[in-house]
Amino acid sequence: MASTSQGHDGRDGLSSTLDSDIQVINRARDTSGIPPAQDAFDSAGALLTTIRDPMFNKQEYIDLGRLCAGVCKALDRGSKGRRLDEVSPSALEAIGELTTTVARIQREIVKLGKRNAASQVLHAKKDKDNIAAWSRNLNRILHIFNTELAMTLVADGHQNTSTGQGDATDQHRTTQASVSLGESPPPPPRACFGRDKLIEEIIGLAENLEPVALIGAGGIGKTSIALAVLHHDRVKDRFGDNRRFIRCDRFPASYLHFLARISQVIGAGVENPEDLTPLRPSLSSREMILFLDNAESILDPQGADSRKIYAVVEELSRFENICLGITSRITTVPPHCKRPVLPTLSADSACEIFYAIYTNSGQSDVIGELVRQLDFHALSITLLATTAAHNGWDHNRLAKEWDARRVQVLRTHHNESLAATIELSLDSPTFRQLIPSSKSHRVAASPTFRKLIPSPILRKIPPSARELLEVVAFFPQGIDEKNLDWLFPTTSNREDIFDKFCILSLTHRNNGFITMLAPIRDYLCPLNPESSSLLCATKDRYFTRLSVHLDPDEPGFQEAEWIKSEDVNVEHLLDVFTSINPNTRDVWKACCHFMKHLYWHKPRNTLLGSKIEDLPEGHQSKAECLFDLSALFGEVGNHTERKRLLIRTLTLEREKGDDARVAQTLKFLCDVNRMLGLYTEGIRQAEEALEIHKRRGNTINQAHCLKELAWLLLDDDQLDGAENAASCAIDLIPEKGQAFLLCQSHRVLGKIYRCKGKKEKALDHFETALRIASRFNWQDSLFWIHYHMAALFSSEGEPGTANTHIQQAKSHAVDDAYKLGHAMELQAWIWLEQCRLEDARSEGLAALEIYERLGAAKDAGDCREILQAIEQLNKRSKARLSRANQIPVHHLAYPLEALNMDSDRPLVLE
Repeated sequence: MASTSQGHDGRDGLSSTLDSDIQVINRARDTSGIPPAQDAFDSAGALLTTIRDPMFNKQEYIDLGRLCAGVCKALDRGSKGRRLDEVSPSALEAIGELTTTVARIQREIVKLGKRNAASQVLHAKKDKDNIAAWSRNLNRILHIFNTELAMTLVADGHQNTSTGQGDATDQHRTTQASVSLGESPPPPPRACFGRDKLIEEIIGLAENLEPVALIGAGGIGKTSIALAVLHHDRVKDRFGDNRRFIRCDRFPASYLHFLARISQVIGAGVENPEDLTPLRPSLSSREMILFLDNAESILDPQGADSRKIYAVVEELSRFENICLGITSRITTVPPHCKRPVLPTLSADSACEIFYAIYTNSGQSDVIGELVRQLDFHALSITLLATTAAHNGWDHNRLAKEWDARRVQVLRTHHNESLAATIELSLDSPTFRQLIPSSKSHRVAASPTFRKLIPSPILRKIPPSARELLEVVAFFPQGIDEKNLDWLFPTTSNREDIFDKFCILSLTHRNNGFITMLAPIRDYLCPLNPESSSLLCATKDRYFTRLSVHLDPDEPGFQEAEWIKSEDVNVEHLLDVFTSINPNTRDVWKACCHFMKHLYWHKPRNTLLGSKIEDLPEGHQSKAECLFDLSALFGEVGNHTERKRLLIRTLTLEREKGDDARVAQTLKFLCDVNRMLGLYTEGIRQAEEALEIHKRRGNTINQAHCLKELAWLLLDDDQLDGAENAASCAIDLIPEKGQAFLLCQSHRVLGKIYRCKGKKEKALDHFETALRIASRFNWQDSLFWIHYHMAALFSSEGEPGTANTHIQQAKSHAVDDAYKLGHAMELQAWIWLEQCRLEDARSEGLAALEIYERLGAAKDAGDCREILQAIEQLNKRSKARLSRANQIPVHHLAYPLEALNMDSDRPLVLE
């Protein structure tokens, strides 16, 4: 089965791929003269049509569909031109099993599509396990078909030979058991862990005589996979002794040397051929599988004879009797070669490799963590295990050596090393031509020269290819491909250079980023980041990009959403440079900007928190950093931690005597106290902040404080006071320039009127807030407005409208797990009101899982109360449940008003 390429992830690619497979299956059905086979084709066509639906536009479903299509192709080959009485009983049994299996899979997939979003979240792992089991069944049936097909063809060959009617191809097949000519392949690897599925895929291609290329970084396991395929029983049965293997890095990369090596390996007996002509009779005389290992050494586009060599390899891929296999670090292979995805190992397989070599002591979590840090890269794991075994290190010593020396540890006593395989790629003709050749440029790239010239001059000098790789290696995510112009403005041919990096398998593309495997990253990453002028220039560009003022009322606010995809890179950049020089204000200022970006666009905890708290109390940036850190804790629902940080911030700001910052901190403190149910304390803080802003004559901040005060009074059931505060806030807001504050104030006033039972007034203010938020596309505000409206319609006995709004709320919480938890929690209440207990339980469990993962203890406790209410109702009789369906939710044990837990995003961070 051919692997699904990345292009098939899109809708158009999926349609074209599966449409093609469906057409092949339909043709096979129409031409088949065997009724059981026709039934099997019908089942397979129905399965692929189901998977073609956009709902199942996922890699695992696509792979399952392609596998099913591959089984059908094998069935078609074995049954084409045959009558029912010519099919063996075991083959008929397998055809019947295929029909039943595929029909069952199709029914199960249809069921999966009917589940709601929460159920899909809860059962995601189980679904993947099911798909894996289905794939194993289909692979087993495929093996049966291929075995039956091979036996049938051999039988036909004997029959045709005896009657004198066999064609040349059949005669070739009957000679596979004859004495071989040429060289046998090297022995197989002792073990090839975690590659069973990939090996099965390649064997299937080999049995169909399709050319295949294994492309990936050095040390990922390409050669081991190729040898495992060559020594597999099915390949031996198919090709006998006509299995060939050429190590292309063992002879000069010239056209004549390549031809001579082919002649020698296949046993053609032609000395020093000048072209492929004298070798064609031998090549076409029998079925053969031929692997070209380490083919990057002869296929490099910049090699002297690369065009001639490529033409020979391309012709070899077109021989109908030859399965050509290629292993290479570069992607320049013949266009018809199938290129199955060659992933890194699974965690379990990586550990198996390690323990197969390292037997000094038992298993340990330390090893699991080490192989994870190595990105499950086969060669690196082998080298690390070998080094540990040679030195007799225990787990603790191994971990210590790795932490201290990293890549330097990946060298065995026999002088094998990761560095050697990486430098082999860096020494290729293609890479060497990317490095500028001028002497002055090489000097400018050296650390010594950097100290002698000003950085503005240095930045005008284009970086070398290796320096560009060092920057990619520094960032955990790699480089966003859309940012090449912005990050490397002095490199004119940057797109071409990064394409070449991918061609050489030094880097690869992953979700829009150009990145590299962890061991390669460790090797190429600069040991001293400050010594890399290009990395320092990149850092400055990121800091400038972070420094923009974030205001929802400003048109450029949405542009800051770039942080959603690059937050890990920026966090790592700040982590490294705050460690290098913790007293530099610029880096801590950038740290504050980063947390503001997270606050608005990707709320989550950050590993920078411990560094901020460890700053000396007198550090000039500590108060500001603590303040911004507290906002992040609030956004993920950890209000206790948020309050602790704000109290520390308030103490520091009072000591400095900065009234404006004191008032700002008080505003946030009153909000967090509201979340914790400490209304009296929060009201006092809101009033103190309001007085400070009145003294300072700042009406906008007065409106902010009044809005916060309205929320507190609302939650404390002081509805008249809350209405007055919210109305005063709206009166203070100018007509232009404060749309976000106006939106929030209308939202709180809408909720006040909802609690007062004034539905029409509540809707009026919610709809005003909704118009403003929609105009600016504020996802956070849109979420909460729809959330409040869902609660309003639910309390008014309109569950259908309530459900519409809660679905809208979910659509605005795609990137915010905390808000999604709130939506699921309210959805559980709505289902509970309608006595849809299973749906309510599913949503409630999904919300609880989110809260527990985020550490939102109070919200998790509230969610458990809902689940308890559901369980209580579940235990009652059907008659009692029927009566409960008529009871309004606010009369149940846990009233809907208990869901007064929306975070109401705090004020704009000044």
